[in-house]
Amino acid sequence: MLIENKELKETQSIVFDLLFPRRCPVCDEIVPPFVYSDGKILRGGLIHDGCRKKPKPVKGVTCMKCGKPLMKTEEDEEYCLDCRKHVHYFDRGFSLFKYRSISGSIYRFKYAGRAEYADYYAAETVRRLGKRLNNLGIQALIPVPMYEQKRNERGYNQAEIYARKLSEIIGIPTYTDVIKRVKSTVPMKGLDARTRRNNLKKAFNIVRNDVKFRCILIIDDIYTTGSTVDEIAHEFRMTGVDRIYVLTLAIGQTT
Repeated sequence: MLIENKELKETQSIVFDLLFPRRCPVCDEIVPPFVYSDGKILRGGLIHDGCRKKPKPVKGVTCMKCGKPLMKTEEDEEYCLDCRKHVHYFDRGFSLFKYRSISGSIYRFKYAGRAEYADYYAAETVRRLGKRLNNLGIQALIPVPMYEQKRNERGYNQAEIYARKLSEIIGIPTYTDVIKRVKSTVPMKGLDARTRRNNLKKAFNIVRNDVKFRCILIIDDIYTTGSTVDEIAHEFRMTGVDRIYVLTLAIGQTT
């Protein structure tokens, strides 16, 4: 039965790719669902070969709290300037890419219906951060929730889609019914750190008390000041969660 189900899912996946071929998460052009190599027909990839090096991964010396790449003048510091100024409720943050190198991709992922990009994001997350994440003892993936009306208007929550794809690979379950966004907030872009924090006060509520975690991973698309994930982390701290980590697709350079 398991084999049959696996074969059925593979067949469904092939048919879907033929009818609705995926698009490259970098250039947004169609990625061929099949390629011919050494006399064999193989399934296509998730990204064009020529686009693989365009997204720049976060590497080198990073802040030990939020994970931002540090400037050369900061490399002797443990934390970036932002994290030296503000107390965070999470233990450590990880990000996959430098924001400027992947911003267009994330924009389409969020607003243009390119949900298929999540397959690439999840695969790259496991390739670059998989070992580190597996060693943290994470029990639950918690995507940042959207306000219900906003989610209905957009049709999906990009953080949830990313989390679920990652969950399929690493085997850690995704929970979307433990915390909810109960307050609609103004767009965060362009707001300073203090205004962001005030904007998010009482925006999230824990709605299930029957599920207890010791270690969670909060997942979002972009890390800017950490205001959003901090509010969520604070709510989970109040329930007794011991270790809280954060994973985002992209993060900016420290300023």
